[in-house]
Amino acid sequence: MILRKLSIINYKNISQADLVFSPKINCLIGDNGEGKTNVLDAIHFLSLCKSITASVDSQCIRHGEEFAVLQGVFEHEDGRADEEIYLGLRRGQKKQLKRNKKAYKRLAEHIGIIPVVLVSPMDSVLISGGSEERRRFMDVVISQYDHNYLNALIHYNHALQQRNAMLKQEEPEVDYDLLSLWEEEMARNGLVIYEAREAYVKELIPVFQRIYDSLSLGREQVGLSYTSHAQRGDLLDIIQRDRAKDFVMGYSLHGIHKDDMEMTLSGYPIKREGSQGQNKTYLIALKLAQFDFLRRTGSRTAPLLLLDDIFDKLDAERVEQIVRLVGEEGFGQIFITDTNRDHLNSILVRMDSDYKLFHVCRGEVSL
Repeated sequence: MILRKLSIINYKNISQADLVFSPKINCLIGDNGEGKTNVLDAIHFLSLCKSITASVDSQCIRHGEEFAVLQGVFEHEDGRADEEIYLGLRRGQKKQLKRNKKAYKRLAEHIGIIPVVLVSPMDSVLISGGSEERRRFMDVVISQYDHNYLNALIHYNHALQQRNAMLKQEEPEVDYDLLSLWEEEMARNGLVIYEAREAYVKELIPVFQRIYDSLSLGREQVGLSYTSHAQRGDLLDIIQRDRAKDFVMGYSLHGIHKDDMEMTLSGYPIKREGSQGQNKTYLIALKLAQFDFLRRTGSRTAPLLLLDDIFDKLDAERVEQIVRLVGEEGFGQIFITDTNRDHLNSILVRMDSDYKLFHVCRGEVSL
């Protein structure tokens, strides 16, 4: 997939921008806080219906304005007709998303149409944060190529919410027949989620290890594994077996909402053992493996690759290896932000590809 044109109105600190991109490499340079990441965020929003950083959509609307508009023209690599994606945000209203001028009935229908992979400093929460961050990593990828998974995730989370609400009730008000129905809904959809996550991580591991080995020049050994309560036996039985304890706690202690990924360096948790450079290399390798996976599944097109300020804390050799890797033909269209012009110059010198270099200052984007 190629993003040819992007129009932005009142999005974060960008009042207005009409951008025409290179089909290969697009570099955005500027100081911190000038708006480079906001351009990537706009692309991410058009692809996955949500901002990278804003938890509430209205936070994406420029201060003092009542609305924001994003419009993108995406080109299929196989010659099919262009995709025109429109996103409208207005304070106090639901976001409006249109594909080729036709509004979606459900936003979930859009997920996977424009595959995208983001590599950014915020990825550090995958190592430092809780298990919910690592589950989200799996969910974002699998949802882009498996709509059954996305539907199962929506239904599981709804059933979990309902069960947790009942666990907070005091007897004799509890309807145990209804509680059982919600547990059965959790188990049924949870099994779909578990099987998809297990298959995904199993296929991801060798690609991830190969990429990390390339980036680190074979200096370290990394590991990745998936853990789930569903690995212990029948999921319904696992959800129900500690009901009494769940009532005491007021929430569900068991289920696929507790799944996690274990990340290791030389056999030890990377959270404890890794240096800043090793952690960053681990995360970049993980995201590039994610990219490779999406390229081979779902729409079978190269996702848009968004690289946001990724070169800080890396030695020159690792930077060079990243540049060499993403310069390969299979990586398609790439968007790179950085504050350091030297980094971008070194990338462009090594890549014999078409490129555009944009300067971003106080929300103004120019060539």
